[in-house]
Order: sequence, then C-alpha cells, then structure tokens
Amino acid sequence: MTRALFPRLTLAATVMVGAAASLTAPAPLAAQNVPAPTMTIYGNQKCPTDTNGNEIVVCVRRAPGEQFRIPKELRELEVTPENESWAAKAQANDKVGVEGIGSCSTVGAGGATGCLAQRGQQYKRERQAAKADQRAVDRALE
Repeated sequence: MTRALFPRLTLAATVMVGAAASLTAPAPLAAQNVPAPTMTIYGNQKCPTDTNGNEIVVCVRRAPGEQFRIPKELRELEVTPENESWAAKAQANDKVGVEGIGSCSTVGAGGATGCLAQRGQQYKRERQAAKADQRAVDRALE
C-alpha cells in the first residue's frame, strides 16, 4: 500500500512546488509599473542592445565634454554661503572696517556715497537672477 501511495505523494508535491514557483515568478517591467531602463551616452557612443537586438534601452545622448562632469540635474546654480568659494569670501572681508568716501558708512566725510553703489550692485544681481529664473521657466515650458 505504501508503494502505491508514494508516487501519488511525489506527484502532488511536484504540482504544489510548481504552482508556488509560478506564483512567485517576477512580472515583466511593464506590469510592475517600472519605466524602461535609461542610459546616458556621450559623443559617438552607441546605445547597447543584446545580441538579437530584442532588449529596449532608452539612451540619452549628451555632449562629449559633459562625460566627466557632474550631471546638470545635480549641479547647484545658485551661490549660497555653503558653496561659495574661499576667494569670494576673502574678497568680501577686504572691505570690513573701511571708512570714508565710497564706503557706505556713517563715519568720515562722504561715507554714505558708497551706499548707492552697493544698492545698485544688489539690484543688478537681483535682476540677473530673475532673468535666469524666467529663462529656466521658459525652457521648461518648451
């Protein structure tokens, strides 16, 4: 009796293992809502495929000069105190404590004359930043 039961149990176990394996099989990328893989290529590089040409790879081509640079998406364009160069920080400290004509201070003759120049430079920087922001918005809408 056990000999007749053993093949049936083996067959049942094989069917159950096969059914469990089919339930855990990975679904295709499209079924998983995962976008097709993208690859960044530079210059004259070719977009890779498998030997039969069946695999779809979306390639983004960039200029060859951009290959060893930080990608544009990750570059910070606005200069903040954290990423300002040491040369710019040292130059800003050169005018600390300056008095007299063109210094924008209340001490000395003509000290207030530098305030107009500082406000003009600040206005110019603000306008340049606003134009750059507007160009970025226009590029995004194209």
